[in-house]
Amino acid sequence: MEREVNQINVIPLVDVMLVLLVIVLTTATFISTGQIPVNLAKAKEAGDRKDVPVVVTLTANGELFLNDRLVPADGLKTVLLVHPRESLVVVRADKVTVLERFVSVVDEIRGLGFQSVSLEVVRL
Repeated sequence: MEREVNQINVIPLVDVMLVLLVIVLTTATFISTGQIPVNLAKAKEAGDRKDVPVVVTLTANGELFLNDRLVPADGLKTVLLVHPRESLVVVRADKVTVLERFVSVVDEIRGLGFQSVSLEVVRL
């Protein structure tokens, strides 16, 4: 009653391939959504610094991020206290950000003792 197997069972192979496909697609989704969407303003002149700055991002809807981590309302002071005052702080603000909100963020950063505060723009 033994029967000879003369063909390959491909069902386990298809199962493994589908699992691998799901893993790749899930990982690709997390990688592509890792950046905070900010439409930067454009400028003809922009500086080229090579040191690693502290990046403060201000989105179009008013959310504030420090190095890609969401900062709670009125929490910028507490998250910046761990950084040395000599650090370069780069503010990435969406071009539709209300000027008053941008100025208040820069003023708060300068009030904490950071003297080197820059605005990130896209070169034309």
